[in-house]
Amino acid sequence: MRIAQLAPLAESVPHKLYGGTERVIAWLVDELVDLGHDVTLFASGDSKTKGKLHAVWPRALRLGRRGADPNAACALLIEAIAERAREFDVIHSHIDWLPLPVLSRTGVPFLTTTHGRLDLPALSDVIGGFPEASFVSISDSQRRPLPDANWIATIPHGLPRHLLQPSYEPGSYLAFLGRLTAEKGPEDAIRIARAARLPLRIAAKIPRAETAYFKRKIEPEIDGENIRLIGEVDEVRKQPFLAGAAALLFPIDWPERFGLVMIEAMACGTPVIAYRSGSVPEVVEEGVTGFIVDGEEQAIEAVKEVVLLDRRRVRARFEERFAASRMAREYEDRYSELITREGLSSTPPTLRTREESASTTAGTSADCARCRRSGERP
Repeated sequence: MRIAQLAPLAESVPHKLYGGTERVIAWLVDELVDLGHDVTLFASGDSKTKGKLHAVWPRALRLGRRGADPNAACALLIEAIAERAREFDVIHSHIDWLPLPVLSRTGVPFLTTTHGRLDLPALSDVIGGFPEASFVSISDSQRRPLPDANWIATIPHGLPRHLLQPSYEPGSYLAFLGRLTAEKGPEDAIRIARAARLPLRIAAKIPRAETAYFKRKIEPEIDGENIRLIGEVDEVRKQPFLAGAAALLFPIDWPERFGLVMIEAMACGTPVIAYRSGSVPEVVEEGVTGFIVDGEEQAIEAVKEVVLLDRRRVRARFEERFAASRMAREYEDRYSELITREGLSSTPPTLRTREESASTTAGTSADCARCRRSGERP
């Protein structure tokens, strides 16, 4: 298949430091290329990929020149796919709602993976405006605020099997990995660690908007010994950080869409202790890969129980449930279903109305089926 992948421009693909969505896109593209598909990634120019890179913007917006207008960058991304849409058998968007008006008029099958929050005002109005647009959720809980969207699948994230290596030795501290915002629960993590009499190591990004929160609530608790702030970690530093932990603390207070850090910990053989919110019950297997708790008191008790969990079993369940190869095969199946159902149009490569797009689906299903696995152009 000829597949276009549309990535956000805030971070490179994969990211330089922090950015879960961009890492997932990078892994997906690489796995699809390994499966034999012709994949083009529309992303920032500092991205790295096994596929073909269409550089929409010179550098990731977060690390690029200050003052760059993200709307201008996104406009160029949408224009790029509008111009090239007819070169592809299917388009996969990871940038939520902005490209829907254009993608709905190209005549090319497309789907959108929703990586962000869906419990926000007016999103139901957007969904109502594009009833035939296909969406993929990253957890079942993520889609609950928008039950009327055209959900075609839930596909959990996956990461490469060999990206993070496990340690089967008991860890010596508790780990917190994520953004330092109140909804991620760093204050709870500090209290849990102190009550459990274990050191806490915090590997985290401090968003600019959360600097005041950090100064007021977190910084006074950091003593450099029992509570230590490491800062952001890249893939190299993340490996020993997670593998050396007795458990990952995930005390979230918001509807987490997926929680990539949970499966990163599992890949290292490290159990997860997480609050029962959002996707957590879909990711953590109670008593196998960790514990799902309701508040600090239960979390403190769970810390005492993690030594009873088999870290080899934690790693094995990661490989069975959350490998990137599994994720890629599931998307491959969805692409094939969309192409078979919608077919490919012979209309010239200009934007059409959505009504015209919906009516021009005949004549090329056989050609598409022939090229689906081989990557041959019809």
